[in-house]
Amino acid sequence: MKPFLRQTLDRQLLRLHELDALLSASDVVSDLNRFRSLTREHAEASLVAEQYNRLTSREADLASAQSMLAEAKNEPEMAAMAEEEISAAKADIALIDEALQLTLIPKDPDDARPAFVEIRAGTGGDESALFAGDLFRMYTRYAERKHWQTEIISESAGELGGYKEVVLRIDGPRDEMGVGVYGKLRFESGGHRVQRVPATETQGRIHTSACTVAVLPEPDEAVAIQINPADLRIDTYRASGAGGQHINKTDSAVRITHLPTGIVAECQEGRSQHGNKAQALKVLTARIHEKDRSERAAKDAAMRKGLVGSGDRSDRIRTYNFPQGRLTDHRINLTLYKLLSIMEGDLEDVLTALQVARGVEQLAELETASQ
Repeated sequence: MKPFLRQTLDRQLLRLHELDALLSASDVVSDLNRFRSLTREHAEASLVAEQYNRLTSREADLASAQSMLAEAKNEPEMAAMAEEEISAAKADIALIDEALQLTLIPKDPDDARPAFVEIRAGTGGDESALFAGDLFRMYTRYAERKHWQTEIISESAGELGGYKEVVLRIDGPRDEMGVGVYGKLRFESGGHRVQRVPATETQGRIHTSACTVAVLPEPDEAVAIQINPADLRIDTYRASGAGGQHINKTDSAVRITHLPTGIVAECQEGRSQHGNKAQALKVLTARIHEKDRSERAAKDAAMRKGLVGSGDRSDRIRTYNFPQGRLTDHRINLTLYKLLSIMEGDLEDVLTALQVARGVEQLAELETASQ
């Protein structure tokens, strides 16, 4: 392990002992926010300690097997067993060391948050709206596989199906690394291009159209940007679409405009104007937060260009080629020939590859900063 990572590891193990003491103190439960923060940090530090213990255990196994091999010069069977254990231990150590290094990378606090996924049709007319519907289905099917909860915040249907625009909220449990919905989906932001024969094409020609996806973390209410109510214009109107008589009789849909930035958010899916207003305000806060994040990312990008990219919607990140059954992620040169299963929500290989690529980038950045 490289020296700068060893120093990080030592700090994490020391911090785990401090957290054990803090969480055992009688007064910590009285401050619920602090208790949650310490519990979350303890879980992350415990994961580091668990990986480190696995690493040291396998290193001890390796040393033992090497000693056995040295002593088994005239015992072929014993030597063969030792060589087999040495090979297995080295393979395990390499895997555990890689996982431990990724675990030591500083976490983005937003990675544990729920996310808003915004899908907008782009160039391509009706075919683009149909593709937006396909992306919506892909993400909701993936959410089902992960046992996440999905909720449509707002939608504008395409004339032939699909969506001109749809905003989806996704929430669910974090994985063993402490990564939640936003951390898993954050690299989906950008331009998605599709190549296929549209349903509206009569001559069988392949067309290219595009959609944009933006994945925004739902702000933590405790640390969210404070918005001055005087900066907001709130409009109510009758929702459109399915919903029966209720939709036609009440002005339950809400549109909120942040006057200083011109950012707009709306919600029409709930039956209650109050509930729609609360959801629209969450989306608005997330968009303002993302605008601030994007501006900071643009400044960082001026100094360096990361492989995974900034997540700007203008970035063309992926191509879905239906005639060839191929998905290509242009940021990491990943090509998979299982497009139909991916469109049914089998996204794990793509998302994991992106997370690993970003982890490698971050390790390189940390090493450079430590020199």
